Formats: sequence, structure tokens, C-alpha cells
Amino acid sequence: MIEWLAARDGWPVRWGLALLALIMLAGVVTLAASIGEMPIPLSVTLASITNGLGITDLPLDRIQQGIVWQYRMSRALMAASCGAGLALCGTILQALLRNALAEPYVLGISAGASTGAVTVLLLGLGGGLIGMPMGAFLGALAAFALVILLAAGARSSTTRVILAGVAAAQLFNALTAWVVSTSANAEQSRSIMFWLLGSLGGVRWPDVGLAASVVILGSLICLCFARTLDAFAFGEDAAAALGVAVGPVRLILLTMTALITATMVSIVGAVGFVGLVIPHAARFLIGPGHMRLLPASVLIGANFMVLADILSRIIVPQQVLPIGVVTALFGAPAFAFILYRARPSA
Repeated sequence: MIEWLAARDGWPVRWGLALLALIMLAGVVTLAASIGEMPIPLSVTLASITNGLGITDLPLDRIQQGIVWQYRMSRALMAASCGAGLALCGTILQALLRNALAEPYVLGISAGASTGAVTVLLLGLGGGLIGMPMGAFLGALAAFALVILLAAGARSSTTRVILAGVAAAQLFNALTAWVVSTSANAEQSRSIMFWLLGSLGGVRWPDVGLAASVVILGSLICLCFARTLDAFAFGEDAAAALGVAVGPVRLILLTMTALITATMVSIVGAVGFVGLVIPHAARFLIGPGHMRLLPASVLIGANFMVLADILSRIIVPQQVLPIGVVTALFGAPAFAFILYRARPSA
């Protein structure tokens, strides 16, 4: 299959694959909207969706219409946005840092965003002028700065960058636990700890609008730098020799990565390993060129996250698992495999 795709590397094949991924995404989103504690037939689900979109005005049970459109569709589209955004961030970080293990969760950026969001929520940082997304963004930037400082620059070795990320993640996780344990009551503590593991339960349409807007904007901006990211594959010196303004490009892309990560964390919590696994899967399927890799990562990430959300709701009867638990079940073995492959040869 891979050889077949490589032999037919042209725009018709690319558009065909993109269309196939979009059809798959529409299918899994519809499936996610039909699955839940109250089983709803697929035909009713489709009718509810077309009603919600304003395409039709079919007479349906108001409860079923509300469950499908208000609860399950917003949840599924939020999962798709989150998966797309985190996969995009992982692709950008792996290219900029030339590190196969780089992603927001491993580098502690998600932990920093969690600390910023929890601090705003519980301590009221900013006197009401700073919301959770902005708090998460500032926390993500702080984590980024700490990782770069500990690693003494992005040119450091793979091991040093990852160790810096682990240290930053542990520090910000400890700060989050400290803020929660000293400022939250028992009910708030339970809610926040569940949210930190990744929760789509409280998602509403305004959240979907915010997340989708950030992902679309970020994807378009990053796509403008696709050729530049290809140049980074040969190193920063080589990219500079090719005329790339290395410093400004890194600043723009790292800021965009922090913004996307912070937005997702402020809504659904810290979901790990999506940004690690999906770029490698996309690279395996369509190759390293970022003009194709970036949109492929976005589409595969969206499909993966929706399927993970479905699993989180059916894997244990009558119980919804945090989606971060499900992604970790796939991501942790993948992380170990990539780490094993990246070991220096004897």
C-alpha cells in the first residue's frame, strides 16, 4: 500500500486521501453521536444532525434531538478539534527540535498550561481580567521557557531536551497539586483531578467554536511555513544558509504551539501522547514533506481522538473513562517503541 502511494505521488492521490480522511472523520463523528448510555438509532442520529445544521426540519423526539446535537455532537467535534490541534503541535515540535519524542505532553507544556488554568480558576489570578485560556497560555509559555533554559537551547541533544521536559512536567504537576490541595474544597478537587486526566464531559458549543477556530488558524499559519519546516530537517545552520529567518520562524511556530496546547488544556485538560503518536503515523503513511504531513497529521489526529472518545465511553460499562487514560494506553507503548528505535547504535 505504501509503495502504491509512493508510486502515485500526485495531487489526485493527495486530494483523494484527504477526501477519504474527511469521509472517515464524518463517519466516526456520526458514530460517536449515536453511542451512549441511551442508544439512538443511526437514522435518528443522522436526522438529528441535519436538523441541528438547519438542513432539515424532521419531527423527532426532543430528548433524542437534544442528546445528539447538544451533548454528543459538541463532544465529538471537540474531540476532533483537540486531536487535530495536538497532532499539529507534535508535528511542529518534532520538526523544530529535530526530536522524534517531542510533543506538548512529554515536554511539560501541557503541565504548564494546566498549572496556569488551575491557578486562574482557584486563585483568581488576574482579578477576573485573565480567563482560563489566557492563564493556560501563560503557563504553557512558562513551561516552554523553562524547557529551553534547562536544555540550554533547542540544539541540545535528544536526551537533554527530553530530560528537561520531564523535569518541567514534574515541576508544574507539583505546582498544580499544591494549588489544588491548598485552595480547593473536596468537590472542586475531585472535579479538577478528573479534568486534568482529560475530560470531554462538560464541553459545550462555544468551547467547540473556540477550539476549532484556534486549530484552523494554527493549521493555516503552520502550513505557510511547511517548506521552512522541511529546511529545519537539515538543521538550523542549514536552514539559515537557505535563507530562513530561523529565530522569528521558531518564535512564531512555538508561540502557535503554545496557544493551541493552552486552548485544548483549558477546555479538556491535559491529554497526552496524541502529539507523539500521530505525526509518526502520518509520516509513515505519506512521507516527511510538511506540505502533506501537516494536513495529514491534523486529519489523522482528529479521527484518532474521536475513536478514543468512543472507547472511553464503552470500554467500561456504565462508566466514562478520562480520555487521557485511553490515549495513554496507546501512547505509552508507542513512546517506548520510539525511544527504543532512537537509542544510539552500539
